[in-house]
Amino acid sequence: MAEPKDDGFLDDPEMMVDEEFDLDAAMEEDPDASPKSGRAAMDALIAERDEMRDRLMRSLAEAENVRKRAARERVEAEQYGGSKLARDMLPVYDNLRRALDAAGEADDAVIEGVKLTLKEILSVFNKHGITLVSPEVGDKFDPQMHQAMFEAPLPGTKAGEIIQVAAEGFMLRDRLLRPAQVGVSSTPAN
Repeated sequence: MAEPKDDGFLDDPEMMVDEEFDLDAAMEEDPDASPKSGRAAMDALIAERDEMRDRLMRSLAEAENVRKRAARERVEAEQYGGSKLARDMLPVYDNLRRALDAAGEADDAVIEGVKLTLKEILSVFNKHGITLVSPEVGDKFDPQMHQAMFEAPLPGTKAGEIIQVAAEGFMLRDRLLRPAQVGVSSTPAN
């Protein structure tokens, strides 16, 4: 059996990168090849290499973009994933608030239980990043945070001031779950 020829071709890959293609030497090895066909083949290989490098770089950039987008979506899902449940719980809060308002100043055990339940709901809301948007009468109407339920002229107020709070609003972190429902003064400026 013949021994393999040791030409060192694969021993040092860096050597292949650093060496430049010698067209004259290639022509001596294959005198039938024309310089133009050798250059054309070399140019085709360089163009293919450049195209492959470009495709690789684009693929790497796309993979990085997908990774970043997935991380951003995961964080958003963690922060805002419970917004549907939170919206469904808002009427429970509203009903408890109405029960307290209807009971007035009575001091019995049922009223105390409703107050404690309302306090617990607010505590759970707070724990999950849900905050109360509770404007006061006289505050300036903010269409980003408030929903005007009605508009009425009220002496002693300026146009655009809140004159009544019908229902409190809620925020989930930096997103509005429900705007505060308010009445707004339409008194013209004199």
